Amino acid sequence: MEIVYVYVKKRSEFGKQCNFSDRQAELNIDIPPNPELATQFVERNPVDTGVQCSASMSEHEANTERFEMETRGVNHVEGGWPKDVNPLELEQTIRFRKKVEKDENYINAIMQLGSIMEHCIKQNNAIDIYQEYFDDEEEVEVMEEAPSAKTINVFRDPQDIKRAATHVSWHPDGHRKLAVAYSCLNFQRAPAGMSHESYIWELENPNRPEIVLKPPSPLVTLEYNPKDSHVLLGGCYNGQIACWDTRKGSLVAELSTIEFSHRDPVYSTIWLQSKTGTECFSASTDGQVMWWDIRKISEPTEVVIMDITRKELLENALGAISLEFESTLPTKFMVGTEQGIVVSCNRKAKTSAEKITCTFSGHHGPIYALQRNPFYPKNFLTVGDWTARIWSEDSRESSIMWTKYHMAYLTDGAWSPVRPAVFFTTKMDGTLDIWDFVFKQCDPALSLKVCDEALFCLRVQDTGCLIACGSQLGTTTLLEVSSGLSTLQRNERNIASSMFERETRREKILEARHREMRLKEKGRAEGKDDDQRADELAVDLQDLVAKAEEEFFSVIFQELKRKETEAMERKAKL
Repeated sequence: MEIVYVYVKKRSEFGKQCNFSDRQAELNIDIPPNPELATQFVERNPVDTGVQCSASMSEHEANTERFEMETRGVNHVEGGWPKDVNPLELEQTIRFRKKVEKDENYINAIMQLGSIMEHCIKQNNAIDIYQEYFDDEEEVEVMEEAPSAKTINVFRDPQDIKRAATHVSWHPDGHRKLAVAYSCLNFQRAPAGMSHESYIWELENPNRPEIVLKPPSPLVTLEYNPKDSHVLLGGCYNGQIACWDTRKGSLVAELSTIEFSHRDPVYSTIWLQSKTGTECFSASTDGQVMWWDIRKISEPTEVVIMDITRKELLENALGAISLEFESTLPTKFMVGTEQGIVVSCNRKAKTSAEKITCTFSGHHGPIYALQRNPFYPKNFLTVGDWTARIWSEDSRESSIMWTKYHMAYLTDGAWSPVRPAVFFTTKMDGTLDIWDFVFKQCDPALSLKVCDEALFCLRVQDTGCLIACGSQLGTTTLLEVSSGLSTLQRNERNIASSMFERETRREKILEARHREMRLKEKGRAEGKDDDQRADELAVDLQDLVAKAEEEFFSVIFQELKRKETEAMERKAKL
């Protein structure tokens, strides 16, 4: 469609007609330069001039032809019938079919089309384009690449007076945010003017925290609610429990009263699996574990005193440092104490004395980390003093596996959420150790120097790829591990399960032997034993250790032989 503009104006309105002619140039004005005026000028230095760097753009409009659209319906009926045959009449169609089938052209056409159709059917039967060739491969092959990790981002405490990052929590939805609690755990040595604020960081923006949390006292622990990502639970240095709703701002939404709170800093908080999603635990070194409901957080709903003598005396209670609750075991929870003892408790017990079911002792100092294996909840990890230990609920007297004694103190640890044989530990020398006991038992698979100061806490993302580590100077480092450390390996579950069972069985045998030795020692002290029995006991103990070593190496050789056989079969297929 062409657009035409028409201008209408009378000739008399244009004015007198212009007549142009050629002539020589004329000089009208000539102003000579005046040197005296130059002294009156003021030089501008520097000179500010605006420059537009963007390209000049112009806007154009164009009219296009408009196409009118309409919707029409089409009725499909059975075709191919002559006009004199009604396809709705069954007798007429049968009569016409019999007539056509007797025709010679019909038979020839069927024979020609049949061979083409038969060829297409054979092609479909020969190759199934929708066939799944690798549906039986549930797990990927073992990665040949060396384990590695790299730093993705660093979040620094924006305050001038630096505080330690004491706890880290991942956002439950999408894992794009990180909540970090900051406090100074040195008793009565907190510097004057130290801020109480803690922060929620966006992973892609390390320069400024997204949300500032303002508690009444510095936060020692901070946890996201797994059912409501807007709600956070914090344990304060003064013993109070605080709750935030990020939709309402930075101020505390709910706060426990001082009279019913802990007497010492709250070192651990954990959300419980409940219908409302508002119930939680808190633990402190005052020897109390408290149940809370954040809808009425003014006072706890129940208190358990960590008195393993079952006398419920607060002066005999063990200081609680860490908590563990597994949703698949809703009646059980575990407490790690200052004295290096793990206390297993029963939530549904009728009396307070029955709530403490058993204890596990093996550390020389506080247990800073306590976590069940996500694949095998009967086995759990503890981190304290200079070692990390793996326990089984079936063996209470000693741990079934443990790391060597390190030169630096261990501060935190956690299992990998995707690999049952991998766990992480942090140390006071700023080192992050990644252990893979299927690959190596005596030393970590990867040891990484994260920073120069001490690492206080770590938390692993649910995908197993990202690790957040908090340091003594308030620096939170985000690390990404290699795919081999964050991907389930072939037969890893079976290997880890067999190792747990074998080590548990070995510890049970040794426990039985130790009990027998103690009984014999007692009998000998009472004059009921002689030197001959002691010699027999020593011989039996050596035989038992030799048998356990032989069983251990036989399992290892069988596994190596099976892997070699599988490798030879794969090469033969290729």
